[in-house]
Amino acid sequence: MMVSFATYLLNTSYHLKIAHYLLLLFLAYSYLHTCVNSCVNEERRALLAFKEGVTDPSRRLSSWVGLDCCQWKGISCNKGTGRVEMMNLRNAYTYTLSAFDGEWDEMEYSSLGGKINPSLLRLKHLNYLDLSQNDFRGISIPEFFGQIKSLRYLNLSSASFGGEIPPHLGNLSNLNYLDLSQESDDSLLELPSENLNWLSRLSSLKHLNLKGLDLSDIRVSWLNVVNMLPFLVELHLSSCQIQGLPPLSPANFSLASLLILDVSHNDLKFPFPEWFFNLTNLRKLDLSGNSLSGPLPSEFESFKSLEHLDLSFNSLESQIPKLIGSFCTLKILNLAQNQFDGGIQELLGGLSSCPNSVLELLDLSSNMLQSKLPASLGMLHNLKFLTLYDNNMNGSIPESLGQLSQLVHLDLSFNPWEGFLTESHFINLTRLKYLALGRVDPKPILPIPLTFKVSYDWVPPFMLHKINIGYCKVGPAFGVWLQSQTELLFVKLHGTEISDSIPEDWFLKISSHVQYLDLSHNQIHGKLPLQLKFPNAVIFDLSHNQFHGPLPLWSGDNVVKFKLETNSFSGPIPLNLDQKFPKLESLYLAENHLNGTIPPSIGNLKNLLLLSLRSNQLSGEFPQEWSLLTDIMILDAAYNNLSGKLPSSMGALGSLYMLKMNNNNLEGEIPHSLENCTCLRNIDLGDNKFTGKIPSWIGLNVPFVSILRMRSNFLSGHIPQRLCNLENLHILDLALNSFTGTIPKCLNNLTALKVAHYSAYNIYLEYAQQTGVMKGRELQYNTPLMYVKSIDLSANSLEGEIPEEICSLVLLHNLNLSMNQLSGDIPLEIGNLVQLENLDLSLNQLSGQIPQSLSSLTFLSYMNVSYNKLSGRIPLGNQLQTLIDSSIYEGNPLLCGFPLSTACSEDGNPTAKDPKDNDNEDGHDELWFFVSLVLGFIVGFWSVCGTLVLKKSWRYAYFRWFDTIKDKTKLAIVGKVLRCFQRNF
Repeated sequence: MMVSFATYLLNTSYHLKIAHYLLLLFLAYSYLHTCVNSCVNEERRALLAFKEGVTDPSRRLSSWVGLDCCQWKGISCNKGTGRVEMMNLRNAYTYTLSAFDGEWDEMEYSSLGGKINPSLLRLKHLNYLDLSQNDFRGISIPEFFGQIKSLRYLNLSSASFGGEIPPHLGNLSNLNYLDLSQESDDSLLELPSENLNWLSRLSSLKHLNLKGLDLSDIRVSWLNVVNMLPFLVELHLSSCQIQGLPPLSPANFSLASLLILDVSHNDLKFPFPEWFFNLTNLRKLDLSGNSLSGPLPSEFESFKSLEHLDLSFNSLESQIPKLIGSFCTLKILNLAQNQFDGGIQELLGGLSSCPNSVLELLDLSSNMLQSKLPASLGMLHNLKFLTLYDNNMNGSIPESLGQLSQLVHLDLSFNPWEGFLTESHFINLTRLKYLALGRVDPKPILPIPLTFKVSYDWVPPFMLHKINIGYCKVGPAFGVWLQSQTELLFVKLHGTEISDSIPEDWFLKISSHVQYLDLSHNQIHGKLPLQLKFPNAVIFDLSHNQFHGPLPLWSGDNVVKFKLETNSFSGPIPLNLDQKFPKLESLYLAENHLNGTIPPSIGNLKNLLLLSLRSNQLSGEFPQEWSLLTDIMILDAAYNNLSGKLPSSMGALGSLYMLKMNNNNLEGEIPHSLENCTCLRNIDLGDNKFTGKIPSWIGLNVPFVSILRMRSNFLSGHIPQRLCNLENLHILDLALNSFTGTIPKCLNNLTALKVAHYSAYNIYLEYAQQTGVMKGRELQYNTPLMYVKSIDLSANSLEGEIPEEICSLVLLHNLNLSMNQLSGDIPLEIGNLVQLENLDLSLNQLSGQIPQSLSSLTFLSYMNVSYNKLSGRIPLGNQLQTLIDSSIYEGNPLLCGFPLSTACSEDGNPTAKDPKDNDNEDGHDELWFFVSLVLGFIVGFWSVCGTLVLKKSWRYAYFRWFDTIKDKTKLAIVGKVLRCFQRNF
């Protein structure tokens, strides 16, 4: 018993010793493991010194605390030694030229800056350093970088370093990868002006990127330096201002290892030197954005190993060479933006006949290709990206398109396709995400435009993210295939002949993610869902449809453009637009049936650039507060029922470019505060009840006015001389007012009416529309207004002679001085107005003969000189012989000749006529007049009134038109008065 107990104690002691030794071994291992994996203390201090020198507004280096620097963000250590080997501090927000303002802000906020501490020299094993996409604000690249001999990877691209690149970098003999590229057009970084010999010392270099650096002034050829890098695999020299490829002796050629060559966006021209075609191992060749022209040289057949060929944005001509079709290793082929013509049958035939076609991207957009799309397209089984955008491809699209099962991006838009698209065209396109089809011209240019011929309930195999279809026939139904696309980010169905209503649940399903929604220029009807949120939407365009009901109360924090014009929306404008769309820049609500007042909340849309409320039934006074809209450029509330005065706060609209308030009931004087709107180009306040004089600021404080229209108001006083300061003025319309005095002789200072030049109409041309009186009736100009040249001073009380100086306005198209009290002769040099199409001098007191120079006007299509005191023979020639309506000369009893019935004597005066002939003619005229009057009244009454009784929409349109005839009534009254006056005196 005692022996057993002793044995037990001995065994227990033995096990305790074993456990003790195991514990010691575990602790020792843990200690050693910790020592190995923790960073070296000296290197940790070096990193902290680096951190102290840089600026870090977004706190990207906030994890750089504690003892183990190997766990810090951007730092990697060797697992065995714990030495720092990698510093990857690249900015996550990559620089792009097309970045939005918000992206710029994010990138700048997350950028490191400041100074770089030489403490990095203590990182003896550092082999990877990436500081790209940061913002070091023009400081020089530290020379001590050349002392970090362990570096194999160095990326300083787009980090806003400045000054010359230190040649000390040439000491990095172990470097494999060097990226000094700059994306910005205004790069601060420069190559040493002496030479690039320091590069030749980087004997281990495999990857070199000098994009954006100027190589044009380097004394030693860059090619000679690069040729001394025996292991170079990638060379990127894009946007380096290279003026052609330099020569190189074939005997010295040593670039056989080169696999990737990018010399895009330089000024390269054919012919190329011989060494270039010896790069037979190339896998990627990028020559885009150069000055290559003519056909592609046959020597390109030496690049049989190419996987990526980019020749886009050049001026290459002729047909696409057959040799490219033999490049069976091609994965990417980009020939966009050239002048290739002819067909693509040989190209696609060659590529599709490759044993295992690997082509993934084919971009032939923006050329002059003009053939049918061959059925061999369906053999390119790996094709993911296909774009034939902007060519002259014709005929029908082959059904073999549906065999491209890998296709993700399909753009066949801006081609005159015809025929039908059926379900077979899409049968295997299960991966399709982008679909673009359509024509550039909305007018039918084909007997049968491209038409979707699918069943209403067809469900396609794809789920699109972007759809862009313009001027194809998709309708009339908004079929199930469209309703099934609920993951759309970009929607453009523009002019697709859809005349259906759209299910409310489709809007609901896309509302959470759609960014761009354009259903314009269709006949879509019905009401829109009233309450929806679009958190990611930027642009809405539902214009030119037949939507009705109240305006939708949609909301979107990022919406900048909301376009609902030319529909049948009714009711008031929502009161809280500023809360629904706080970032709104463009609001188009024109040509609807909106009523009520303009809500004051519009004045809170501080980002607003364009506000269009034209042609509605809005009433009440104009809102008073506009001081926040300092960036607005277009303000159009024309053709409404607004009343009251224009508020003085409109003077705060310092960026205002176009002010159109015509055809309302506004009154009072034009506010003096508008003198602060110094950018104004187009001022249209016509057809209102404004009083007073033309404001003194027009022509002084506001010097760039191109269009001034104040017709049909109650303005008075003289036409001010300061209007002659408006050199850009090319439309002046002051008709139907009460102006007195003479026509200013200084109108010949209106340079835009004399010299063909671009008169500041470089923005919003799509919006620029204007009304004017031409050929005796009111017209709407929809052409770019810089091409319209007009002066209309009719129906005032102007007196004196027509100034001869007006004959120097040689670009003038329309001159209307009718219904005034002008006297004297018509200027003899009026024939100098060689572009004149419309001339109206009627209802004045002009005398003398009609100048013979009028017969030289080849574009004159309307002229009226009736009811003056003109005399003599009517001149003949050119366009005057086509103006055969005698009424344009009536009221001038001393005129004679064609087309009047009064013949001229040899001395050019009218011959006497038998009064009996006049009596007989008058009798017949009166008889036929009364017969026509009775018949016309019967037919006209039932044609017009009967229709108005039966059709409500026409009835509404009639009364709306009736409101616009007040000008014509006024014209008629003034005309009658002046006629009576002339007959009596």
